[in-house]
Amino acid sequence: MGRSWLFQCKKKSYPVESFPTTSIIIVFHNEAWSTLLRLVHSIINRSPRHLLEEIILVDDASDKGDHLGRKLENYVKKLPVPIHILRSNERTGLIRARLKGAAASKGKVLTFLDAHCECTEGWLEPLLNEIYKDRTSVVCPIIDVISDDTFEYITGSDMTWGGFNWKLNFRWYPVPQRELDRRGGDRSLPTRTPTMAGGLFAIDRDYFYEIGSYDEGMDIWGGENLEMSYRVWMCGGQIFIVTCSRVGHVFRKTSPYSWPGGVARIINHNTQRIVEVWMDEYKDFFYKINPGVKNTAYGDVSARKNLRKKLECKSFRWYLENIYPESQMPLDFYSLGEKFDFQVFSYTKKKALQSDDLCLDISSMNGPVKLFQCHGLSGNQKWEYNTETYALKHVNTDMCLQKPVGKERDMPSIGYCTGELSQQWILGDMKL
Repeated sequence: MGRSWLFQCKKKSYPVESFPTTSIIIVFHNEAWSTLLRLVHSIINRSPRHLLEEIILVDDASDKGDHLGRKLENYVKKLPVPIHILRSNERTGLIRARLKGAAASKGKVLTFLDAHCECTEGWLEPLLNEIYKDRTSVVCPIIDVISDDTFEYITGSDMTWGGFNWKLNFRWYPVPQRELDRRGGDRSLPTRTPTMAGGLFAIDRDYFYEIGSYDEGMDIWGGENLEMSYRVWMCGGQIFIVTCSRVGHVFRKTSPYSWPGGVARIINHNTQRIVEVWMDEYKDFFYKINPGVKNTAYGDVSARKNLRKKLECKSFRWYLENIYPESQMPLDFYSLGEKFDFQVFSYTKKKALQSDDLCLDISSMNGPVKLFQCHGLSGNQKWEYNTETYALKHVNTDMCLQKPVGKERDMPSIGYCTGELSQQWILGDMKL
């Protein structure tokens, strides 16, 4: 295939005269002068002028250096696009700062960008085209990498989409064959993605508020992308990665920001709000995997639950079955909680012993037992559990899982089924 899809992108023409205008919203906190201005100039130089309503810069209480104060205000006055600077007196975090920018916007479409990005030629038109065709589309560009060390621009892959693991961490995974087939093999068509990274996306302004904007009960940053992803899909919208749109992003090695109360408290607070509002019965699965999260207060979520009811949103199970059947979260499972190698495992309805996206696998008669990517095809990953003898028998080899032997102290081994104590596994909350 090579990069023929790039050629297809360049051949596309769009009805740009009919497109809605957009307000570009950029939140910054102690951002470097050069990085912020690189983004602003790339927007101005690489976007059709009539589509840019304005650029809104939201200063989330920067407190280092004076370059982001009067100097920035004087600089942007001279630029050919209206640029408004909004300032917070105290740190509110990305979520509330973006809401501040959205409230002040005039464009028909809101385009959110992180402050350390660079837009490429032709980045905007493909995004607006999808919203022009369907106002319930939430669209993201392909995110290329800008080196944190050299600022070299490194092209990203068009063959990944957004997912999440058992801890509800956002992850990039390969686009499955199912989605490739839906697009008829045309990689220049947008990819339907179960979740979005959240830093860079565009959305119809009215739809943004109809669908619930952001959860204002979330703190600082973290998890808001999954919350919005579940909400959009479950409540009638759709999310695309628009492969003909590319924006570079500086991925920093460490966060330059402070996290009041610590990173763990904020992430756990935000994650619990997602789990309590959107995950239905699967919240029990999440809490069993991540019991420590429950120790954090998460505030009142009644308004978000009422929003879900008002929008007549579908169930989380519907989301897993229809939008993200490739998810590592098992739709159904017999048991959850067995630990091998310090990892929590689920015994799923497919009779796999699964931990996140890894399954216990045996590829040869005498082992060893290894963790391999779950493939959902049974075979080497199928185990039968006997509720009377407590044995876990590997179907292909007819051998039983047993406690570790020899040097492999953390990973179980296999042996001929003898019924010995070392081959008995009491699976918690068994539902067979």
